Amino acid sequence: MLDSIRQRREAGNVGGRWSELGLLLFAVIIVGFAAAVTMMSLEQSITVDLLWLLAGYFGLLAIAHAAVRIFAPYSDPYLLPCAALLNGIGLVVIYRLDLAEQAMDPENASFDVVRQLMWTLLGIVAMLATLIALRDHRILAKFGYTLGFAGLVLLAIPTILPSRFSEINGAKNWILLPGFSIQPGEFSKILLIISMAAILVSKRSLFATAGKRVFGLDLPRARDLGPVLLAWMLSLVVLVFNSDLGTSLLIFATVLTMIYTATEKVSWLLIGLVLFAIGATFAYFTFGHVRVRVETWIDPLGYYDGTGYQLSQGLFGLATGGIGGTGLGNGRPQQVPFANTDFITASIGEELGLIGLIAVMLVYAIFILRSIRIALSVRDSFGKLLATGLAFTIVVQLFVVVGGVSRLIPMTGLTMPFVAYGGSSLLANYIILAILLRISNEARTPMPAVAAPAIPQAAPSPGPGRGARA
Repeated sequence: MLDSIRQRREAGNVGGRWSELGLLLFAVIIVGFAAAVTMMSLEQSITVDLLWLLAGYFGLLAIAHAAVRIFAPYSDPYLLPCAALLNGIGLVVIYRLDLAEQAMDPENASFDVVRQLMWTLLGIVAMLATLIALRDHRILAKFGYTLGFAGLVLLAIPTILPSRFSEINGAKNWILLPGFSIQPGEFSKILLIISMAAILVSKRSLFATAGKRVFGLDLPRARDLGPVLLAWMLSLVVLVFNSDLGTSLLIFATVLTMIYTATEKVSWLLIGLVLFAIGATFAYFTFGHVRVRVETWIDPLGYYDGTGYQLSQGLFGLATGGIGGTGLGNGRPQQVPFANTDFITASIGEELGLIGLIAVMLVYAIFILRSIRIALSVRDSFGKLLATGLAFTIVVQLFVVVGGVSRLIPMTGLTMPFVAYGGSSLLANYIILAILLRISNEARTPMPAVAAPAIPQAAPSPGPGRGARA
């Protein structure tokens, strides 16, 4: 009887689905409380519009949870709640910036939070479509070269388009259409990660073969340097023709990490660092926009009236927030240009302070660590490399965004995953979430029970009378 009760309990909590539901409810409480505090800080009552926005957000989370429960019942129960909480925090901050813009210019105010909620809907639809279409992540390995070519085509489209159809703020990484725009590089990175994982699995023996041994390190053979050189040249091409420093850095760092994961050779990291130093030096002395960003990074206040204004205002906002922050609705994050996209980190740091910003970083840390755990637990090599690449692309984006806003590194133009305003980024991140859920479902699915072979019983020995008659 105890066994039957245990089986029913495990069946009701397959893969930790009830734990996931509880964490989603916790995320809903945090987001709802943050939205209410923001409205009260601005001395406004809780409006019907805000209730509709929160109801829409909560409804989308219910749909996402139901989809995971049906199509990936054994998947990791922490990934979706982390993404939901980050997305909800982003909606609250964007709504707060919309209210500030409405107070300054009621006639021309834009309601970006409504658009972001619509992109959240499309992102969850994309996640659902990926879970339904991708029933086994190993199928992607069969189309490695095709998906890699498609990723290169997506990167090349903004390059060949005229500037009026592809350029925003000096970067040619968009497809601009009347009433609609998309950033193909966000989807290209996913295709390139899948392609690189498939190539590394099929050619793993080549990368693991050691060449000469120098200073205790086994250097790879010269003819095996193709993938890292290709990624390096691709990054330079993106930097030259698209003026997109963030995407080029993201591609190169992710590919280098995947090669190191596949080979476990430190020499690949050293080669990558040397190539990065060469590429960075070449870019600084060749391209004016790279040189401007470096000079602005070194002395933002010296260029306050020009290129350093955005970074200076972001630093002022972080300094104003201090440890505890000014409180939701009590700061002035709207004074930072692009406060809901590139500099949403400064908006969070100003009103939630260092404590709030660290809390957001911890949510990202949980998401990344659970993704790495998926890579460690999945049985096939392709799934390990794919999960590692997808997890590390979140790491690179987060490091580049927070490092740029805090002046640790030069600004590169990437967005904060799940939090910043932007449809392409949100769609791509929900697709990444769906692939990770599919891989974790494969890793956590219990192995089918194998029935123990029946032990043949010995035939009874004949009695004395029978034996005598025989």
